[in-house]
Amino acid sequence: MYIGRVKGTVVSTIKHRQYNAYKLLLVARLNLDGEESGAYDIAIDDVQAGVGDIVVVMDEGNSARQILRSRNGAVRATIVAVVEQITIRAT
Repeated sequence: MYIGRVKGTVVSTIKHRQYNAYKLLLVARLNLDGEESGAYDIAIDDVQAGVGDIVVVMDEGNSARQILRSRNGAVRATIVAVVEQITIRAT
């Protein structure tokens, strides 16, 4: 799992039937400072996220498929939460 920022949408007129009910979003991974790390994923949106939102992405294929209740689907990354606040405590 990781924290990311939604950068945009991915539009496809022809796609696998498993994706028909879902929006695809481009997500930039964030580091602990809240800065973009340069890594991106295309993730299925399961929580109605939008561009600019900070989100939690499940990027483990089997876990992402379980969230969507799909055993053999072609899914690697799923947005599972929209983040309201992050608190990091110094040790």
